[in-house]
Amino acid sequence: MSRRILSVFLALLISPTTGKTVPRPSSDEKAGKATPVSCPVTIGRKSDISPAEFFGSGSAYWNDSLYVGGLWPDGTIVFKPGGAGFVYPDGSVGMKIAWYRANGLHGRLVIKGKRLDAVAPPLRAEIPDGYSDTGFQPSGVIFPTEGCWQVTGTVGSVSVTFVTRVVKLPGLKVNATHARSADSLRSAVTQNKVSHN
Repeated sequence: MSRRILSVFLALLISPTTGKTVPRPSSDEKAGKATPVSCPVTIGRKSDISPAEFFGSGSAYWNDSLYVGGLWPDGTIVFKPGGAGFVYPDGSVGMKIAWYRANGLHGRLVIKGKRLDAVAPPLRAEIPDGYSDTGFQPSGVIFPTEGCWQVTGTVGSVSVTFVTRVVKLPGLKVNATHARSADSLRSAVTQNKVSHN
């Protein structure tokens, strides 16, 4: 009997959690900084869509036919001086997020989101025109505050939701004065300028 319990325990201990929404410590937590309230971040996994078709396919999450890609490895988007992303005069921060409509899914992408660990204004999204109503779609997701955020992309009746922790490190300087134009967002995403370092 005790061997059976030990076997079950070991099987559960080594079971993979890739591609699932699980609480994971952020890079800041690993460095010994203050531990924030738990945030059940979504950890991406490699999708079956070619990187040539879907920028961000190496760290994606999906539900049925709608994919979101370019998720950060530990589920935490870190805004640091000189790093990826945009800092707005109101203190909000934005990041490029890639989406993909597969398996015959057609329609306009709508992005909504809310902070899970505190009251905050809803996030904003920039979704440039000029892309087909199926396949790849870049976006800019703007978080009004740091914290634990739930982001949902919807096309028609199909939705995919991911959770990410947003962290702003000291020393950020404003580098965006208004919503990015569709052309500049399209150029930045398609030239693979997203950096997670």
